Amino acid sequence: MTTPASTRKHYITDWDPEDREAWDNGNDKIAKRNLIWSVICEHVGFSVWSLFSVLALFMGPEYGITPAQKFTIAATATFVGALLRIPYTQATAKFGGRNWAIFSAIVLLIPTGLTMMLMLNPGDFGFGWFLFVAALTGFGGGNFASSMTNINAFYPQRLKGWALGLNAGGGNIGVPVVQLVGLAVISVSTGRPEIVCAIYLVALALAGVGAAFYMDNLDHQTSSAKAMVDCLKHRDTWLISLLYIGTFGSFIGFGFAFAQVLNISFTASGASKPALAAAQIAWLGPLLGSVSRPYGGKLADKIGGGRVTMYCFAAMVASSAILVVAGTMSDANGKKIGTGELVAFIAGFILLFLISGVANGSVYKIIPAVFEAKAKANAGLNAKGKAIWSRSMSGALIGIAGAFGGLGGVGINLVLRQSYLSNKSATAAFWVFLLFYVVAGVVTWWFYARGEKTDNAVAAQRETDPVGSTDSALA
Repeated sequence: MTTPASTRKHYITDWDPEDREAWDNGNDKIAKRNLIWSVICEHVGFSVWSLFSVLALFMGPEYGITPAQKFTIAATATFVGALLRIPYTQATAKFGGRNWAIFSAIVLLIPTGLTMMLMLNPGDFGFGWFLFVAALTGFGGGNFASSMTNINAFYPQRLKGWALGLNAGGGNIGVPVVQLVGLAVISVSTGRPEIVCAIYLVALALAGVGAAFYMDNLDHQTSSAKAMVDCLKHRDTWLISLLYIGTFGSFIGFGFAFAQVLNISFTASGASKPALAAAQIAWLGPLLGSVSRPYGGKLADKIGGGRVTMYCFAAMVASSAILVVAGTMSDANGKKIGTGELVAFIAGFILLFLISGVANGSVYKIIPAVFEAKAKANAGLNAKGKAIWSRSMSGALIGIAGAFGGLGGVGINLVLRQSYLSNKSATAAFWVFLLFYVVAGVVTWWFYARGEKTDNAVAAQRETDPVGSTDSALA
């Protein structure tokens, strides 16, 4: 008989996701239940992290916040969220995945309530207050690292690409959802931004209660400060972090900035209600980027994370070129944005969101594959030790790469801010993005895509080459 969620002890010992018999006889259902609520908690956390990307559209002159300051507010939220991914990665090992999911949901009630206070009192609080509260919303960005580390421990290697992609994609979708909530509020009542905050106060409470009832702690969560330090000694840590700057950094950076860029662009094109026009479109890019992420992981399971990531960077170079051409044409026309340039801006950004989502999933497929191969090559560890070391290092790299990815989002907002301040347009920023994607694509090809073997090919080789190496698994 199934134990009711309210009376279960929520603590699981001797969890082995690679035990196929146990997996087929119930462990898959346990993992799925934890995945569902992990997604919900991370989803709401992402929405709170992205609050100011929406509320910036409500902040008219009466708030005393300039467009450049809005980019700084977004960068502050992104920066804090990125930094918190390091300690959040270790939190599941110390406190348990379920326990930390409860805490990470409930603690976000504080910045959400403070944000409501700011929006209810336009002009009464200065720029410093907005920076402070935006920094607190960054706690929502930390949720990603703890959630991903937790789910990484629940799922077997053969399903990690899909599971991690689904977990991350479900969390990422919090960005477009909060923007859709903002659009609904703007459409009904432009002057009531506090409604957005009220909705998320309720959502956070529900996420915390759901995590308490339905999630579990595992006894083999092994992420630790030592693992993170050891992880930094490996070249792959720095390379994968660079790639994640280009993938997740693009997603979250554009997620925070897209609405503001659209608002500026619609204003320059002469739209009568630029904020409403921006809100009607801004959600689409993050939605496509979120939905595509699990499929990036699933595609990487089949043909290799390195190959998929390389193809994505090539496509992101082409998408950035669309923005560069449109921006150059606008600059040549006295910074005026015509219909053609506006359509090109929207199309270029939508493509970048979609492709970065696919690449987010494929990069995270590379992480466990790298350390599984390294573990198999370590003759000093027994089978159990190899599994523990691989999980520990993978969890550590998830946090490190997630932090670097978040910092990429900071860079996007600061580059856009400086481009607008210096040139009154975003064209210079578009050039920076394009060149970075070229570098990331070359790095991916050289270190991970050349001669890469799929999981099936590696599994077939194990009969004759049971030890393996990073080179044989990933090339």
